[in-house]
Amino acid sequence: MMRTTPSSRFEALGAYLPSTVLATTDLVAQMTGAPEFDLERITGVAERRVYNPSPGSGEDSLGMALKAAQDCLGNSRYTAGDLDVVISTSIGRFKDGDCMYFEPSFARMLARELGARSAIHFDVSNACAGMMTGVYLLDRLIRAGVVRNGLVVSGEQTTRVAQTAAREIADSYDPQFASLSVGDSAAAVILDESVDEADRIHYVELMTCAEYSHLCMGMPSDRTQGIALYTDNRQMHKEDRLRMWPSFHGDLLAKNGRTFADERFDYIVQHQVGTRFIEFVDRMAESEFGTQMPESLAVVEELGNTATTSHFLVLHQHLKAGTARQGAKFLLVPAASGVVTGALSATISNLGV
Repeated sequence: MMRTTPSSRFEALGAYLPSTVLATTDLVAQMTGAPEFDLERITGVAERRVYNPSPGSGEDSLGMALKAAQDCLGNSRYTAGDLDVVISTSIGRFKDGDCMYFEPSFARMLARELGARSAIHFDVSNACAGMMTGVYLLDRLIRAGVVRNGLVVSGEQTTRVAQTAAREIADSYDPQFASLSVGDSAAAVILDESVDEADRIHYVELMTCAEYSHLCMGMPSDRTQGIALYTDNRQMHKEDRLRMWPSFHGDLLAKNGRTFADERFDYIVQHQVGTRFIEFVDRMAESEFGTQMPESLAVVEELGNTATTSHFLVLHQHLKAGTARQGAKFLLVPAASGVVTGALSATISNLGV
């Protein structure tokens, strides 16, 4: 008998947000020079969450990732001991204050803390598309029959770059300007095998154009102590870069004889760069696909750009609040330095949040 290739689904979702809220007006007040721009108007970010730097707060990258993973397991039918794989996708891997860890891997430390003793574990780095990349890999492992389930998790202390930017920049043309829109958070998602078309990841595909990787780089500051993010916003947001997604997605669908309109998405979740970015990409996609975009979900106004966790925080916040419904079809569109784009299509019907 021919074996049917399995599909995956989102089984449970968890998140963690630091309790400290920093308004954009307060962040601007911390800047060394009086800025000549309206940061909230430009980005649409009114506030963001900021980690507590105090020892023992549990709000370093690892600590927040652990709390999100525990929240996710609390919403799941699985225990940590049931997990076949743990994938960590944090960009900044801070633990024990300002210590940046590469070995041992975060996934190994998280698996041990959670009690996932038999799980395969590894870290993945792909800029802001990190969690989407982790989901891509886990989806393929489940489809190949290598694992039955797994956890993808990320904890991001991204406001470290905002702190550096506040000390160093004076105008909106500075390459650190995008750093002022970020926020801290953690998210985790469990995938397992789908047994129902109405609860399934239909496809997840990614594409990288590495020739543009120099347009957004994180590194030690070239002026003061601290981590900095240098972004060429004008080049990153040129129309030909932003058209990569509809071009790639359109080609992907055409190979299967379908169009964007055929997909009948209920919701779309763009990377949470800012309100203007989301609105522009949605309008551009309408022009490219020749059809109206589905309802756009966002949390950027209250949480900022949370890097790898952004799409999954949007799902978590809207599904939990009831502003997005179970049983709907979602499109998640990554955007990351690299440049990375792609598409994740999923019908979500029984997600624990």
